[in-house]
Amino acid sequence: MRLTNVVVLGVALAPLASAANFVRGFRVSFNTFKYDIDKCTDEKPCSLYLVRLHDMQRVATIFENQAGTEFIARIQNVPSGTYIFQATGGEDGKTAITTQFTYNTNLATTGTGTGTVTPPSPTTSSATESSPGTSVETTSSPPGSTAASSDSGSTGELAGVTGARDFRCHTGEHTYLHAPPNSWLDWSFGTRHPDFNLEPKPLRQSCRSPSPTSRPECHDRIVMAEYGRMDPFSFAGSKDVDHPVSVRIMNLEGDEPPVKYSTLLERPELRHIGSNTSPHSELYVTIQVWAGSKPLTVPVQTAYKPFRSERKWNEWLELPITYKSLPANSRLAITIWDLSPNGGKHAIGHAIPFGGTTLPMFDTDNQIQKGRQKCLVHRHKYADGTDNSTTPALVTAKKKASLRNGGGPLVDKDAEELDRMEKLFKKHEMGEIPRVDWLDQMVFRSFEKKGLQAAKSSMKMLQRQRALNGDNNGDHASDTDNDGLNDGRPNSSAFLLNVELPRFDFPVVFADHEYDPPPISALQPLSASQGTLPLHQPQVQFGPGINAMGESSDGFGVRLIKVYDPEVGQRDNPAEAKHRRLFRSSHRHGILDKDLKPNAKVRDELNLIMAYSPTHVLSPEEADLVWKFRYHLTRDKRALTKFVKSVNWSDQSESKQAIQVLGRWTEIDVDDALELLGPSFDNPAVRSYAVDRLRKADDHELLLYLLQLVQALKYEHISADSEQESIQDSSLACFLIQRAAANFMLGNYFYWYLMVECDDHSPEQGIDNRNIYRKVAYDFMTELVKQPSGTEDRKTLLRQAEMIAILSKVAADIKSSGESIAKKTDRLKHLLADPKNELLTFDPPLAMPLDPAIKITGIAPDQVAVFKSSLNPIKCTFKTTSGGTYPIIFKLGDDLRQDQLVIQIITLMDQLLQKENLDLKLSPYKILATSTTAGASQFVQSQSLSAIVGKYRTNPALAYLRHHNPDDRQPLGVRQETLDTYIKSCAGYCVITYILGVGDRHLENLLLAPDGHFFHADFGFILGRDPKPFAPLMKLSKEMVECMGGVNSEQYNRFKQYCFLAYTALRKSSNLILNLFSLMLHANIPDIRLEPDKAVMKVRERFHLELSEEEAIVYFGNVIEGTLTAFAPVVIDKLHEWAQALRA
Repeated sequence: MRLTNVVVLGVALAPLASAANFVRGFRVSFNTFKYDIDKCTDEKPCSLYLVRLHDMQRVATIFENQAGTEFIARIQNVPSGTYIFQATGGEDGKTAITTQFTYNTNLATTGTGTGTVTPPSPTTSSATESSPGTSVETTSSPPGSTAASSDSGSTGELAGVTGARDFRCHTGEHTYLHAPPNSWLDWSFGTRHPDFNLEPKPLRQSCRSPSPTSRPECHDRIVMAEYGRMDPFSFAGSKDVDHPVSVRIMNLEGDEPPVKYSTLLERPELRHIGSNTSPHSELYVTIQVWAGSKPLTVPVQTAYKPFRSERKWNEWLELPITYKSLPANSRLAITIWDLSPNGGKHAIGHAIPFGGTTLPMFDTDNQIQKGRQKCLVHRHKYADGTDNSTTPALVTAKKKASLRNGGGPLVDKDAEELDRMEKLFKKHEMGEIPRVDWLDQMVFRSFEKKGLQAAKSSMKMLQRQRALNGDNNGDHASDTDNDGLNDGRPNSSAFLLNVELPRFDFPVVFADHEYDPPPISALQPLSASQGTLPLHQPQVQFGPGINAMGESSDGFGVRLIKVYDPEVGQRDNPAEAKHRRLFRSSHRHGILDKDLKPNAKVRDELNLIMAYSPTHVLSPEEADLVWKFRYHLTRDKRALTKFVKSVNWSDQSESKQAIQVLGRWTEIDVDDALELLGPSFDNPAVRSYAVDRLRKADDHELLLYLLQLVQALKYEHISADSEQESIQDSSLACFLIQRAAANFMLGNYFYWYLMVECDDHSPEQGIDNRNIYRKVAYDFMTELVKQPSGTEDRKTLLRQAEMIAILSKVAADIKSSGESIAKKTDRLKHLLADPKNELLTFDPPLAMPLDPAIKITGIAPDQVAVFKSSLNPIKCTFKTTSGGTYPIIFKLGDDLRQDQLVIQIITLMDQLLQKENLDLKLSPYKILATSTTAGASQFVQSQSLSAIVGKYRTNPALAYLRHHNPDDRQPLGVRQETLDTYIKSCAGYCVITYILGVGDRHLENLLLAPDGHFFHADFGFILGRDPKPFAPLMKLSKEMVECMGGVNSEQYNRFKQYCFLAYTALRKSSNLILNLFSLMLHANIPDIRLEPDKAVMKVRERFHLELSEEEAIVYFGNVIEGTLTAFAPVVIDKLHEWAQALRA
């Protein structure tokens, strides 16, 4: 619990003023206790006591067991001494104390340090001081005026004048007294520290009232007393400074180890980022003024400057705003930009954020910041100018010391001393401390020695720590780098940006104009839906540029450089923004909108908007139209996502009204609920609404989307702070944990999806996301043990993890052995049969991680194999409780998450087609990534078309099916059921691989099972990527068509009909598929990560939603015919066959 805003007021004197000779009491006003929530309730009231410091005895009770937010009391006859205020109670029940202060009832004898007080004459003024810097100026009132406290009704003497009438007024956080006519009062407030170990820093403003009933006139004047003598001290108000805000960008301090060459080889895109290749790469800086979570100016940018020995700009930037226009909560959002031709996360054209920092324009005393400022740079983040900024410029003493010494540890004592001396140097530089040359030189030398000593101590401690961790050569990247983005560096250091703000002759304090009181109608209480919502940084839409839509290559993999115009599309048009506010203000309370009905023309426009895909961005006119008819659209479930997109969530009143309308909407489909969980929707109420819709889905349906729902946790409001363990604020996280804990099938996959995310140490993931997933995994395990069978389920998951760890160790041993395939196979059998590995028998039976419905009892060492490839995946066969076997392929050294995503989408499409009564005999095999470099897939007994072609010369696919399923009564000599399965599965996979843009298709990864099931494997290239030139849109080889009887056969016509039916059926569910890909944009899938802004659009292009159903069928027919007549695929298949033969 923390006691905030304690103000001790003498009746006519400054706070903490010791003037008991003339005032027989004082009042105490404070704004409750602050610990997360400011509240003293009836159930948990608060108490305040005056405590003597030397013996901690309570000498007075201000109040006891009261509820409220402000308390006023009067204390009399307090003896001299040193006191503190002690507060107890409140919601947390803890105790808080204030800074100590001295109360002296006999100031006339104190002399030094506290000042001398004598009763002033009617025309003189005096000052009293309870501590250095506390002062007051008084001017006598006409004799005969009365003094009565409006709070307590008591009377007192004021500087020898009796009966001065006064009452209390409020301005924001601060409290002052409304004084009698022609008398001066001072009010002050002190800076608070969480530990209450800092002395208050008073800032005063003199207030004068022309009449007893009018508001006081405040004058910019401060009076300070020193040993009884009062010196005038002037300052200026910010409202009088008509000068543009300017900032001098000086230099960037700090460095970081270079990226390891092994990392550059593994991730070639890092080689194009300037800061990864040069410690003095070319950077530029942009500055923007923010206030109230909104930008007030356009960004201002530094000029180009090459760096040689250090990154030093030394350039003044002038912002298009004056000091008099700055709100009290304004701040500078400073972003340092690096250059990368490939773009990346938060990229704007070629620029990616090197780091960002946010500097408040006013300090804690509401004075404008001045002079040099050291700002902490948050690496790989752009400056967050919102009120709850995630990139504060404040540098703690320990952090600053760590940065000063290259990221090494430093003892607290040295850190505090260096920080204290830095503050003194800043005051000395600004002239606040007198210059004494001989003393300054001594201090500078002493500071330099202390800094070198601290650096040596830090280096020794760092070397000792590295020796203990076995990390002397820096081969392992740190897991706790700045913001989780270390780019593979051994220890990613932070940076400090030095900036300079203008200096003024006098302090500049925030001041604003006094506006006329609002009309009575504006003072009406707001509705419940118009409360306060947290404001987040608005989404900025960028216009055409380097990363805009369109082809990015010329077909040969050469990237085209396009013109990037920063003036186009980056900023809102002020006229349009004003129009939107005016248009919606007339409909703000929805009184007229509730009965609005669209006419025929408007209804057609709304129907067109409702048909838009999830990737479509509403124009301002369309958004206004949806908002206007929002009540009418509540009956259309398709309209909800469009309505949410039309809301200006930074407008508190509008967002509250939108949340109120959500409750009236008809139930939406699952695909719309998934869209609301994407990164574009961060309002907690909207996301909670989407989760409520998902609660109605059964476990089987939920399993189809579980992979994407786990990714959606990244966009939830879950704190990454390790000290805040609860995730109760995330409705999605709580929902997934509850459902996964109640159903082991869900829990199995949920557990492994979380483990992979926790294992992802790539820069795209970041340490914050890893911490979020670790929290969710911890809460899931905690919830799991609460279930009836939770303890056993938890043991099962841990046993699965142990089995995967053993298989990984075995696979690594096989891969590194360097032996022939035969010897590797023998070695594999020996390792799996070794009792030490505990794979021979599982007691009790273990649920298979790939398919928890299958229980395995152990491994069959004689049914294993090692595949001939660079990674040497191993085939393991497990015995099941039913007496059968379950073979899998375990692969180490490959990221299977992309294959896992494709198989999940194929499984989902199979379910969608079967809902349309279209069973295309698809056979998606099971696959599970167990980490970012390992995983397992189900082994399906089949042969590749390449092997079949090598075995059967004439019509190889048909000969293979005829061999396994002969039937002489059929025209092609194959059982009709087998041929139907082949035709249907060919059609299904042709359509699905076309929609997903699966590339690198050759006869090696086209597989055919003996029962006629045709399927694809190895999805290393998707979304149109292909390592070979002139790749076809669909893989349909002549061997596949010949097996159907040729292009003129009835079976081929049936194949095309199945293709048309599947394509049109999947187009109906395009929104669901697009939303699933939207949720995977930040999942670190290789082919999505390359161009995340285009991934969803590439899938959407394959659906051709702009075409009618008939036009889509014609288009797809042309795709099939074009694939068959293309010559390039034939050449590519032949070249691939020759290459495989050479490798053999």
